[in-house]
Amino acid sequence: MWSAVLDLPAGRPDSRKLAEAARAAIRDGRLPAGSRVPSTRSLAQELGIARGTVTRSYNQLASEGFLVARQGAPTIVADRLATPAPEVPAERAAPAPRWDLRPGRPNLSAFPRRDWLAASRRALRAPDGDLDYGDPQGHPALREALAEYLSRVRAVATTPGQIIVCNGYTQALSLLSKALVDEGTASVDFEDPSAPLLRDIPAGLGMRVRGVPVDADGIDVTSVRGPVVVVTPAHQFPLGVAMSSARRTELVQRAKDEDLLIVEDDYDGEFRFDRTPVGSLQGMAPEHVVYAGTASKTLAPALRLAWLALPTRLVEPVRELKRHSGLHAPLFEQLAMAELISGGAYDQHVRRSRATYRQRRERLLELVDHPPYPAGIAAGLHLTLQLDGPSEDDVLVRARAESVDLDVLGPHRVRPSGGPPGVVVGYAAPADDDFEPALQALAAILRR
Repeated sequence: MWSAVLDLPAGRPDSRKLAEAARAAIRDGRLPAGSRVPSTRSLAQELGIARGTVTRSYNQLASEGFLVARQGAPTIVADRLATPAPEVPAERAAPAPRWDLRPGRPNLSAFPRRDWLAASRRALRAPDGDLDYGDPQGHPALREALAEYLSRVRAVATTPGQIIVCNGYTQALSLLSKALVDEGTASVDFEDPSAPLLRDIPAGLGMRVRGVPVDADGIDVTSVRGPVVVVTPAHQFPLGVAMSSARRTELVQRAKDEDLLIVEDDYDGEFRFDRTPVGSLQGMAPEHVVYAGTASKTLAPALRLAWLALPTRLVEPVRELKRHSGLHAPLFEQLAMAELISGGAYDQHVRRSRATYRQRRERLLELVDHPPYPAGIAAGLHLTLQLDGPSEDDVLVRARAESVDLDVLGPHRVRPSGGPPGVVVGYAAPADDDFEPALQALAAILRR
């Protein structure tokens, strides 16, 4: 009896549920290929349902290719449709750490939901034409808002026509790297240490990646060798230093003299605690610096909003690559972000976040008696601490035991032996109620 083969829900199934049960039975081989199916009349009697219900189900399965129905011949199960599930060895997933002290993550519980909701409602009033595929360069409203904001807050010299809105910073760096490869660029310099995920992007496109040492004044400009250099001048990641005025001038002058391209990753430039944030490098040489910013640190990574302010010659190549990539930043998020900036709510949120993160950094320094290494500035969402005794591996073992997730300095180095060990603590991610317990767990790890 077919009712014994089909895994039907309790009660009388409708045509949709009957078709779902038959598909499942055919896929896993309970109804083998070539087997005859009951007539609509007999199956309807067996299940106690209307004949028309069975007929609609059979017609649907035949149109999808699960059944073969021919005039004057019995309906049969189509051939080669059984797809037994592959055997996958069971793996026991490790429990998620209780305390998240990884760098580069904002306090998601502080996301300005009310302001974002209001901005989203205003964005929904956009004309119908804005619901089309849109400009791959980014919606004009957001590019205009960003040009004004970046000029006012970060001293970036750009226009809406030079800004490209991207689906996160990784896409931005990927598009830029591809454009440079197409131009014939073969190598790129990164600060050492720096984020390995970002170094992997140009390396994956065939570019040679070199590490340039960083000291208390920022990147060693005399050691830059490639035609392109990626820097984090406002707050070096992960060491936390700011590029000194002399180094900034030296790097920009080299860019002008040698046609060097600087990629300025301004990932958390708004968060300077002890003074007004230093302005961008881009403002010193707009045609030699690519400025990259993101909403991932100020708002939330899930928005997937980042932007490039490009020299004139790179706008069209990067725009065309983005057009062909098909990965455009989501439209309504772009419009809501534009509303948030132009209405002033974005500035207010950044000011609130800056005050919170400043207090968290001060509390972290009170709790741990390890000095920062090197002596980083009061800024950003993370702090790097020198390890005097335990190794980085020891700290990671202790962290797992305390259910703490954090980073160590070693994986960020281009040269594995490029400097002393350290732990990179992100103090922004825990929610307000979790921050103090997370710090106590960290202190226990470092004290042992």
